[in-house]
Amino acid sequence: MSHDGHRQAGGAPDVSDDVKILHSMGYAQELLRRMSGFSNFAISFSIICILAGGITSFQLAFSSVGGAGIGIGWPVGCLFALIVALAMAQIASAYPTAGGLYHWGSILGGRFWGWVTAWFNLLGLLFVVASVNVGTYVLFVNGLGPIFGIDPATLTVTHQVIGISLITLTQALFNHLGIRATTLLTDFSGYLIFAVAIVLTIAMLAYAPGPLEFGRLFTFTNNTGDLGGGVIPEVRSSIFVAFLLGLLLPVYTVTGFDASAHTSEETVDAARNVPRGMLQSVIWSGIFGYVMICAFVLAMPDPTAGAAQGGNVFYWLMDSVMPGWARTLLFIGIVLANYLCALAGLTSTSRMTYAFARDGGLPFSNALRSVSPKFRTPAVAIWTTAVLSVLVTLYTPAFATLATACAVFLYISYAMPISAGILAHGKTWTTFGPFSLGAAYKPIALLAVIGTFVLFWIGIQPPNDKVLIITVAMIVVLGIFWVALENRRFQGPPVGEAVRRRQAEIAAAEQALGEAGKA
Repeated sequence: MSHDGHRQAGGAPDVSDDVKILHSMGYAQELLRRMSGFSNFAISFSIICILAGGITSFQLAFSSVGGAGIGIGWPVGCLFALIVALAMAQIASAYPTAGGLYHWGSILGGRFWGWVTAWFNLLGLLFVVASVNVGTYVLFVNGLGPIFGIDPATLTVTHQVIGISLITLTQALFNHLGIRATTLLTDFSGYLIFAVAIVLTIAMLAYAPGPLEFGRLFTFTNNTGDLGGGVIPEVRSSIFVAFLLGLLLPVYTVTGFDASAHTSEETVDAARNVPRGMLQSVIWSGIFGYVMICAFVLAMPDPTAGAAQGGNVFYWLMDSVMPGWARTLLFIGIVLANYLCALAGLTSTSRMTYAFARDGGLPFSNALRSVSPKFRTPAVAIWTTAVLSVLVTLYTPAFATLATACAVFLYISYAMPISAGILAHGKTWTTFGPFSLGAAYKPIALLAVIGTFVLFWIGIQPPNDKVLIITVAMIVVLGIFWVALENRRFQGPPVGEAVRRRQAEIAAAEQALGEAGKA
């Protein structure tokens, strides 16, 4: 998929240049750097996971404006995601650290900007893990539950919390055991998503009950209100506004590609492979996802009846079209892909937590920044973020709210360093990495920021009012904490003289981990 760097004798990757870059930014090589270019791509591709958002949030577009929400809405949303990824890729190439967005925001926009970026990104990532695990649970109980004698109608919120807790526990365990185990699973996930998406698409078209009506993909139908099963509860008289609301499908699905940046310190030739990983994950997800969800629309026996199903539209479609054996096999692949999607999300979230704590940005930073000498993973950060992702589902058990909050918070955290980069470009930011947009950076970055404002407006519309409440509450709390405490305490990433002072600490930290790992 991409260049993995030179190799030393014996096949070990040569990471000397990566370590030098990391040292120049004031950080020790504490995590195990062994991810290839494909593995870096695969972790973002796994988090995007078209078999997750593309299926579990399909109704967000179809129950807004019908087939046009898919045929037109998906490309529009994916183009926005690609614009954001392009702007982020240039920054990632210049600053390949595990902190990713937090580090970029601090370097380009100052301590306060980076600190706020970190909190939005961290909460957005927690919503990723929470929303995908809710989706995994729902897909399992509805798609495979009846095979095991489970009646989804009899299950309560308590069952959901227990199920999600068990799912998250195993994901945390895999992450704890090391980047080797995680990489094997996310690499497999990359292939699995391609395979299941292709088979699902072919099966939908092969078993479609009637002739394929491609005009459906470009037909606007106002499905807001009861016509769309109440997914958008209020009837929207403006078809354009309804179309905008439907963009939550592609925007929620094609997010989380900052995972490539969060695993920078575990990736070989990170300055090149990280931007490639982000861009390739967005492009391939956009293409394969588009073909797959278009097949859903084309295979429907009756689009009007499909829209009326609301959040059950995919299960209704599978029951209406697929023979029983194919339905079961496909659901097994879909549930597994969703599980691995959240596993990759937990990897990304824990690395963000580790990096922010490394600079003293979180409560209990000394514990959260600790690295297991045996597994070379941020163990405390892994288990802490796992617990928090489960707790998030207690406040917002509705999948739509979790998905919307995830998209809104992540894209805000993406836009913050991008906007700082617009002002810093060519001024305080003059050193760029191998991937550079040149003069095109500023207009592309400006489009990304404008698009994020539009997304925020979309994301706070009913029934997702809680997203606005959470956002306002978060801004108020962050403002109070910054003025009262963090403005004096938090120093941000090391710069200038602080980098030089850290060189001795870096050598000692790397030596201590090496000796502990051998013990």
